[in-house]
Amino acid sequence: VQLQASGGGLVQPGGSLTLSCAASGSIFSINGMGWYRQAPGKQRELVAAITSGGSTNYADSVEDRFTISRDNTKKTVYLQMNSLKPDDTAVYYCNAVIYGEAYWGQGTLVTVSS
Repeated sequence: VQLQASGGGLVQPGGSLTLSCAASGSIFSINGMGWYRQAPGKQRELVAAITSGGSTNYADSVEDRFTISRDNTKKTVYLQMNSLKPDDTAVYYCNAVIYGEAYWGQGTLVTVSS
């Protein structure tokens, strides 16, 4: 099982980005999926999570700005990020729980700067 994240980059404050993370391998179903981030000098933190049924959970700092979604047929999770702030600068990691095991993507850097 592999998770491949993409979509990071440099964006100005107030801008938007969409991250994608596709799972590949011998996978019949995926339970929870989510996005975490780690800023320099800080611990990794949960940004948003989504269950197999579509229930979502967000960190307070991104509520109303970020939207997590998933396409089960494509085994892909997305993170739509709007109204980005410099404090959102971090490496973003996707996560998926498959057959009881947690898998991580390689991380994609998001830099919010003017």
